Amino acid sequence: MLSVLINRFSMKKSSLPFFLYLGLFFVLFSDSHAQFLSSADKVDIQTAVNRDIVIPGDEFKAVVFLNIQYPWHVNSHTPTLDWLIPTELSITRAESVILSDIRYPRAKTMTFGFADTPLDVYEEESPIFLSLRTSSSIQPGIHVIEANLRIQACDDMQCLAPANVPVSITFEVGEADAVSNIINADLFAGYASSIVGGGGIGSEISELFEGNILLALLAIFLIGLALNLTPCVYPMISVTVSLFGARQETNTWKVFGQAVVYVLGIATMYSLLGVMAALSGGLFGSWLQSPWMLGFIGLLMFGLALSMFGLYEIQMPYWLTSKLGSGNTTGTIGTYISGMVVGIFAAPCVGPPIIALLAYVGTVGDPVFGFWIFFVLSLGLGFPYLILGTFSGLMQKMPKSGVWMDWVKKVFGIILIGVGGFYFGLALFPQYVEWILVATLLLGGLYLGFLERSGNDKRGFRILKYATGTLAIAAGILFYQNLQKEGIIWEAYSSEKTELAISNGQAVIIDFYADWCIPCKELERVTFTNPDVIQATLPMKRLKVDLTNFDSPESEALRQQYNIAGVPTIVFLDSSGMEVPEARVVGFMRPAEFLRRIEMLK
Repeated sequence: MLSVLINRFSMKKSSLPFFLYLGLFFVLFSDSHAQFLSSADKVDIQTAVNRDIVIPGDEFKAVVFLNIQYPWHVNSHTPTLDWLIPTELSITRAESVILSDIRYPRAKTMTFGFADTPLDVYEEESPIFLSLRTSSSIQPGIHVIEANLRIQACDDMQCLAPANVPVSITFEVGEADAVSNIINADLFAGYASSIVGGGGIGSEISELFEGNILLALLAIFLIGLALNLTPCVYPMISVTVSLFGARQETNTWKVFGQAVVYVLGIATMYSLLGVMAALSGGLFGSWLQSPWMLGFIGLLMFGLALSMFGLYEIQMPYWLTSKLGSGNTTGTIGTYISGMVVGIFAAPCVGPPIIALLAYVGTVGDPVFGFWIFFVLSLGLGFPYLILGTFSGLMQKMPKSGVWMDWVKKVFGIILIGVGGFYFGLALFPQYVEWILVATLLLGGLYLGFLERSGNDKRGFRILKYATGTLAIAAGILFYQNLQKEGIIWEAYSSEKTELAISNGQAVIIDFYADWCIPCKELERVTFTNPDVIQATLPMKRLKVDLTNFDSPESEALRQQYNIAGVPTIVFLDSSGMEVPEARVVGFMRPAEFLRRIEMLK
């Protein structure tokens, strides 16, 4: 082509146009060649770990060095301008390994010719540090973590197209009794000065504890208080009222003291569950996966319900009361144990703050520290029950409480029967468990409003009963109609389906759920039946992962691969197979916010 151009322009009388066009040709050729330059060409990647041998179940650190060619730089993890691509490292494959924290280098603020404002960038040698925790079941041998580094390289005048750079981190796992030694200490000298929370799931909590400790604890208390907005606390409300409403104590301070002990019981159980999940790397709330545990909770609810109908009064066994001594102490111990049992109900409550707290406690690795952090969190969770328990216990002081109080107890008795049936349903036939709520509302409304005879001689009270029964029946009918709605049609997850979708340029949505997960069912009935959500997910490959048996090898492998700490968790993969971290959903989310997460894929 070059010879044709030379021959064509050599026939011209003047040589000036020839040199102009020849210069233009080389400029165009040079620019065309530049378009094929990649940001990946400007960065060399090296990796290292800080231990010669990793013991199963232990934590280790890794570093990814970005050796950036001068005079190029890459954007920081939090670039100054919205249109700049952030530097971001994400794990794509890590069997039996969980990423607990990631730290990016501190950015340099510099001025460049293509921007009017100073920019935050990384230059020359820039390390990204990772904290990683292995599963206790990881096999000895050589293991490889695969990751993706997203970068955009710029010099003083231009920016190249963004690039995805594959990264491999190799480490060796030894036997449980092997000796592990620190290596590459000089490479990790900058770990403490790097920026905590550049994207690790424990980063938000880490940043809290870098400041004022009292403010951090207050923030965690408020996080616990916010848990009361999640559906998993519904059983706790009815159980609290049934326990305190049935008591005969009328002294205000004694009732308040019992409520305090009750909340301490909730906090103790929730703290223990949280610390065990954090330190073991298990799924938070996974203790519920046992049908025996579900059946026990259902039986306990039925027992409480029968006491509300006056069949018997729940009290501590005689053999225990005789050893404990006074009745007041017995009441205190019984209230504390009741609180511990109720604390179990809150375990399925998950959300981004809980997942971050689990990751942070797991990274610190101190059970005592973890217990007190979760204890403060659960005090926030239990605070409304301090008020609810006190108020319920003082209902006996209200004048003329006899007839209407007996009916109120039966209301909570019906609720407890519904809760008990729900847990029995989870144990025996989880696919039909929603119908138990329909039956509870319809039959309970019929009984409480129209068949139960107490107080019918009082016209006002009779109208109240009719209204309550009618509302319950109407709610049952509405819920029945909601069960008829068509929702998202999911396919069972498989790696082959995921790979096929990505090869076809299709985005993927993966729903991690469990049969025992109450928020999962609310998500299924509220969000996934929304027409706009169904339509928005239609172009995507919609896969569902059942983590009910969370200890199975398949479940553990997927939990490790996608860093799943609690259910429900919904992961979005773009058309290139990379997760969009900011779109991840943890816990229940309403349709409007869910649609905003889907928009993040575009």
